[in-house]
Amino acid sequence: MLALSANGVLPKADYAIFADTGWEPRAVYQHLDRLEREIAEPAGIPILRVSSGNIRNDALDPAHRFASMPLYVLNQNGKQGMTRRQCTGEYKIKPIKKKVRELLEYPYPARIPKDVFVEQWVGISTDEFHRAKDADVKYMRNRHPLLDLSWSRADCVRYLTSLGLADTPKSSCLGCPFHGNAQWRHIRDTSPSEWADVVEFDAAIRQGNARANAAGSRLLGEAFLHRSRVPLSQAPIDHVTAAERAALRIDADEAHALENGVEDGCSPWTCRGDADALTQDDFGLAT
Repeated sequence: MLALSANGVLPKADYAIFADTGWEPRAVYQHLDRLEREIAEPAGIPILRVSSGNIRNDALDPAHRFASMPLYVLNQNGKQGMTRRQCTGEYKIKPIKKKVRELLEYPYPARIPKDVFVEQWVGISTDEFHRAKDADVKYMRNRHPLLDLSWSRADCVRYLTSLGLADTPKSSCLGCPFHGNAQWRHIRDTSPSEWADVVEFDAAIRQGNARANAAGSRLLGEAFLHRSRVPLSQAPIDHVTAAERAALRIDADEAHALENGVEDGCSPWTCRGDADALTQDDFGLAT
């Protein structure tokens, strides 16, 4: 959408906002720098980088109020589940809303008049039109330009390729539990230092939220980054055999998710919500 705006296909945007969780892959930050240098700056579109902190550091800091990641949990009685996801709201939506309020010159807790709002573009293509939704505040009105253009993901790829941007990486936390095996392999095979980082983090969160642990409310089970609920360093990320699938009690659909990741990601205003997530109390975490 930024390129479409910069090249006049879409109206010129006033701003582009990047919500930084502090733990994106190195390639994402490098790509963002390139977009800013080659696309945004020549078109006079400022890229604003906003943040609520570093999600990795916050997760391991007992003194920090941490918005939980959707960790895979194996309970002591063998029950499987996930902790509730709050990270998208805390590390993406919250800092974006704060910045929008500043741009409107109504910082919190100022009341924003009904006729004051921003038109916010969200990059939903026709392949995922079901994820299009309205913002939850009146001072932000969502628009979906790719749907207006009837563009699919393939159309986006073709356009990016024509601009020399075919290698656009996926933006997501380096250690996001929603990665599929293909993403885990990519990290392992292309960036040993980042792979070591996520393996170390996976081991560190085995007993859950650091703050909850410090308060004496430890996870009644074990937490993992990988859907198989085994340590990331040992997880079957190269392939899932029939025997492994039977041992893990997963069907073909779950095996597909293991390889390709969760279909719906965690971009602002497009996450799948918490309908299938168990509450923290189910696993003994502090509320």
